[in-house]
Amino acid sequence: MPIPDDVTGHEIDKDVQQELQSLPKGLAEDVAKNLVMVANLLDEDPEQAYAYSRVALRLASRVAAVREAAGFAAYATQKYSEALAEFRAARRMTGSVELWPVMADCERGLGRPEKALDMAGGPEVAKLDKAGQVEMRLVAAGARRDMGQIDAAIVTLQSPELASNSVQPWTARLRYAYADALLAAGREDEAREWFAKAIESDKDGSTDASDRLAELDGVEFVDALDEDGADALPESSDSDVAVAQSDVDDEGDEGDEDDADGAGDGKV
Repeated sequence: MPIPDDVTGHEIDKDVQQELQSLPKGLAEDVAKNLVMVANLLDEDPEQAYAYSRVALRLASRVAAVREAAGFAAYATQKYSEALAEFRAARRMTGSVELWPVMADCERGLGRPEKALDMAGGPEVAKLDKAGQVEMRLVAAGARRDMGQIDAAIVTLQSPELASNSVQPWTARLRYAYADALLAAGREDEAREWFAKAIESDKDGSTDASDRLAELDGVEFVDALDEDGADALPESSDSDVAVAQSDVDDEGDEGDEDDADGAGDGKV
């Protein structure tokens, strides 16, 4: 597969570079370049990332970093059985437990939430760092929801990490998942509060918490383009973005709220 000239292979982590030193120099460079392409495309074009991961896998299937990259590419394209096999292979090679949460989430993707819950109670969880333990909690809550156990999912997410005012990389997703579970349980006032907290901690816009909160507040986002593609904004507005309209009854009460079933617990 074609690789842009500006991709050198040196962009990958030093730990991965060290792993690739077991390969002949030319082969190591080719593998590194394909791994860079996987990393660059994983979010914006997962199918292409998957294709590059298969190239890397053909070149160096005995390198743990390659198996891990192939696993994440398969995971991103919802090939959960394949992803799980790659993650297991990487774990056998390294002995690390850091992939345990995403392996459990693959079990969810394969329709086996009970297996994911078994993994959430395994001794491997105690060996995870704090971020890994939070991810495992998110997966376990998702498995509970898969099984229709909404209240149990809410309890699963209740933790010191959720209650903490400290903002960590996982904070927004944890708060979002909790808000989404509350909403699924019909606890809309609490859900609104936690969606707002998720927004406060979501500096990178990794969740759609602001949209979910707007929906709860009765705000509707309307496409501001007419059928010819030209702007069709109200004369009173100077904005060139979508127009938010809020439906309010004669007494000032909020209109009916849509109960959107979002992917807050989502895949890790």
